[in-house]
Amino acid sequence: MTEQSVRWGILATGGIAAAFTADLVTLSDSGSAAGPDAEVVAVASRSEASAKAFAERFGIGRAYGDWGALAEDADIDVVYVATPHAAHRAAAGLCLSAGRHVLCEKAFTLNVREAEELVALAKEHDRFLMEAMWMYCNPLVRRLKALVDDGSIGEVRTVQADFGLAGPFPAAHRLRDPAQGGGALLDLGVYPVSFAQLLLGEPSDVTAKAVLSEEGVDLQTGALLSWDSGALASLHCSLTGGTATIASVTGSLGRIDIPNGFFHPDRFVLHRDGRDPEEFVADPADGPRNSLKHEAREVMRALRAGESQSPLVPLEGTLAVMRTLDAIRDRIGVRYPGELLTPA
Repeated sequence: MTEQSVRWGILATGGIAAAFTADLVTLSDSGSAAGPDAEVVAVASRSEASAKAFAERFGIGRAYGDWGALAEDADIDVVYVATPHAAHRAAAGLCLSAGRHVLCEKAFTLNVREAEELVALAKEHDRFLMEAMWMYCNPLVRRLKALVDDGSIGEVRTVQADFGLAGPFPAAHRLRDPAQGGGALLDLGVYPVSFAQLLLGEPSDVTAKAVLSEEGVDLQTGALLSWDSGALASLHCSLTGGTATIASVTGSLGRIDIPNGFFHPDRFVLHRDGRDPEEFVADPADGPRNSLKHEAREVMRALRAGESQSPLVPLEGTLAVMRTLDAIRDRIGVRYPGELLTPA
């Protein structure tokens, strides 16, 4: 694949699928003289009516009432899997096995065993695979990571991050349904965990406490991750209270604060010993802070370069996050139907 338009299929028709497709349409409208960057050619849902309504909304030519038809569509280069995470293994696996490249929403899968199976399938079929961790592709988050990697705050000592929604969510809601991988951790906590591991890598030890619902999923969870370097990360996620969604990274020579929405920031502040605070602000040209176009562009860049994975969202990093999420669930006692977690 070189500079031609990348042809996308959309698997699922929920809110995140709509947001991603809207950004792809924007990329399609702003293509080069040689043609658009992206083309959305098909959408699939388990409901044909839902797929047709979605296709009509976004001007998509084909609507399928089953996932298999989308996976087998040879006109599709890459499929964006936007189902709830309990279905990621089945949906992404179907597409990879049919020869499609895949961008799969987070949490990547229910557990690391399923994640490893998808990675193995991608390798077996020589297909590109990436977790849709849009935070890692955000230009301002990339700038923050570069500052940390360059030693701007010295050796990282602590990371703090939170993500909570006020709710309340009824028992029938997917966020409280064990069969759909419900709970705060996989839906929200994946962001604080991924943020900490972006900066520090996989932790050497994990401790956690949680408040569980009657259904057996976590309503709120606090985790303390530690590294052999002595660094610590204090992380929190909740379905029972709307948190500030802030993050802070403290090092031996300074600190970086993200005042709100750390996973899609519009600014952060660098504090260094003996210097005035320095504010870094998002470039207006990068679009709205909630734009998903950066991950889409990274997928298309990688496909055109013939890469099997993205250096911004490497598969080993995704597996490492899944191992940590498994370890947290092991500590708090959350299991999903038919699942056996290997203690970590």
